[in-house]
Amino acid sequence: MTAVAIVSVVALLAPLSVRVLRLPVPAIVLEILLGVIVGPQVLGWVHMDAALVVLSTIGLSFLLLLAGLEIDVRHLRGPLLRRASGAFVVSFALAVAVGVGLGMLGLAQSPVLIAVILSATGLGIILPVLKDAGIVETRAGQVIVAGASIAEVVPIVLLSLLFSEDPSVGVGAKLTLLAAFLGFAGVVIAVVLGLERARTVCRTLLDLQDTTAEIRVRGTVALLLVFASLASAFGLESILGAFLAGAALTLLDRDDDMTHTQLYTKLHAVGFGVFIPFFFVATGVSLDVRALMDHGSSLVKIPLFVVALLVVRALPAILYRPLLGSGRDVLAAGLLQATSLSIPLVAGGIGVELGLLQPANYAALVAAGLLSVVIFPRLAVLLLERSAKESAPPDHSP
Repeated sequence: MTAVAIVSVVALLAPLSVRVLRLPVPAIVLEILLGVIVGPQVLGWVHMDAALVVLSTIGLSFLLLLAGLEIDVRHLRGPLLRRASGAFVVSFALAVAVGVGLGMLGLAQSPVLIAVILSATGLGIILPVLKDAGIVETRAGQVIVAGASIAEVVPIVLLSLLFSEDPSVGVGAKLTLLAAFLGFAGVVIAVVLGLERARTVCRTLLDLQDTTAEIRVRGTVALLLVFASLASAFGLESILGAFLAGAALTLLDRDDDMTHTQLYTKLHAVGFGVFIPFFFVATGVSLDVRALMDHGSSLVKIPLFVVALLVVRALPAILYRPLLGSGRDVLAAGLLQATSLSIPLVAGGIGVELGLLQPANYAALVAAGLLSVVIFPRLAVLLLERSAKESAPPDHSP
């Protein structure tokens, strides 16, 4: 069997195993672990060939596209925006301090890269948790989503500005390129919005959206690839273009007369059903777990990075106290903000490629991210549910 075929079977078995065996872990965690097992570190069945690299890259792009779709600007305004922004500033300052401390211990060659990784929150991971628990529309849910949105956008922008394969381009030049890219993207969005409001175009989209043309899905994929290619052409990371494509789609598809209610369902089906599992399994395949296991001191880094996530992301949630009131809600918000996996995977991989992060440290960071995904959301939901029960009015029905 080829590497792609084996990975596709692993991607099929992972969610089935979680459901049938009732494993207390998300499917993406098992996908990465199974990738490690079938990869060169254990069984040696799968190695990263060209086809797997391409599918993994597309999967990463889809993951960031769907993350961008989760950004809801309606939650980013007024006191909520000020509190969430202030909390992130405090969080990033703590992340830099932790990064410098890890650098002094010889655990980080680039404290700023570590700061970017530790300051991020996995919005795409915690939002489904909040939705399943019916918490998104609550005050606590809105605060958590607002803080996570900022902690998803800013690290991606910083990663694109500060770390790239071309070190000759300075930060000032990158800011200019970023402004030019955003301006060009704005023009593209304005043109598409204008076309969508044309009656002929609107009727054509409606006619083709549920046929074999699947015109909205094709348009989304085109938008994703165009934005990713444009970001690379402007000397920025393609992941920024993929993320902004998702954010742009929320603007392009927001009108009630234009929005197709099944579009996001179809995009999730294409992303999580086809491409994104390739990224997670391939991450496990390429993860250098042996370097982590060969040195006992490296294993100590895993709880160290978990603690670092809690210090950097959970501690600033104290600033949400005036908005939340309940101490349990504040603690839950902190735990969810400390849940992060996609940015450690992406930024850590870039750090390894640039020689700024040792493979063993990268594996420890990913392991810490996996633990945060497994543990923190479960504890947070329990706290939020208990808080909701205590604040609910007593039932006096006979």
